[in-house]
Amino acid sequence: MAKYCVTGAAGFIGARVVEMLLDAGHQVIGVDNLNHAYDVRMKEFRLRSLQDRPGFVFHPLDICDRAALGQIFESQAFDAVFNLAARAGVRQSTENPWVYLETNVTGTLNLLELCHKYGISKFILASTSSVYGANPPMPTPEDADSDHPLSVYAASKKAAEALCFSYHHLYNIDMTIFRYFVVYGPSGRPDMSMFRFSQWITEGRPLRLYGDGEQRRGFTYVDDIARGTILGLKPLGYEIVNLGGHESVKINDLIRLMEELIGKKARIEQLPAHPADVFANHANVEKAGRLLGWEPSFSLQEGVTRLVEWYNTERSWASQLKTD
Repeated sequence: MAKYCVTGAAGFIGARVVEMLLDAGHQVIGVDNLNHAYDVRMKEFRLRSLQDRPGFVFHPLDICDRAALGQIFESQAFDAVFNLAARAGVRQSTENPWVYLETNVTGTLNLLELCHKYGISKFILASTSSVYGANPPMPTPEDADSDHPLSVYAASKKAAEALCFSYHHLYNIDMTIFRYFVVYGPSGRPDMSMFRFSQWITEGRPLRLYGDGEQRRGFTYVDDIARGTILGLKPLGYEIVNLGGHESVKINDLIRLMEELIGKKARIEQLPAHPADVFANHANVEKAGRLLGWEPSFSLQEGVTRLVEWYNTERSWASQLKTD
């Protein structure tokens, strides 16, 4: 049995990672500031499913609060740190870029420095496929250009990756950095397309479509992402690894699939494409297979079906979540 620190423990990916670690018999110290980057009721829902589980202790604090973090690290001996806390969202990062730098860069720095101070030899960072910019090769390998991010969010994650390399070089901390490709599933973020589409189609609300819908996304089911993230505990030195789905789908085709599963037609309201959005993404995951023995296991059909079923079960409150 090991003891892990998981930041962003009430987040979409973080909560599922915590569940899997607890299922495997480990202890988890969870950290999350429960901010209002998106409707906090979703974070509270995820947290309720964790709080009564043996082996889980939760601290409601911000990774930017170095002193409070230090108190936790001083009183615990961690086998590894999963930094899954982040300010996420490409479009939102154009509105308040400062908070993205504070959380994604300074917060990461705080955790790295505490790993160095307390001799924690393994660090896992959640990064993003957004670092690949406007015109990456498809499917995108890890050595594709990542020096031209289109948003502050992507730039802040690239900076966090660079900090990880520095701490690996200086202090020999073993680093696994995961570049996630669009993640979806039950209890997903209400500011992302999959949840929004489920809610808007089910409730008969206008579906806001940015661009012509011909843009493509390599959606990845959350269980595949969480499983891969935990496999990143393997000693690797310093590695950047893509985690992404095996299907790339046009947004228009995704809408048609969701209409079929929900049994209603979408009321589409077309809007201009956002300049911070990439046109397409699709992961090359050969490296994840080679280093970690990982490959995605959920088809898009199966994953979206599970999401729609979850939404119908939780509709009484999920229908009220803000999706702006």
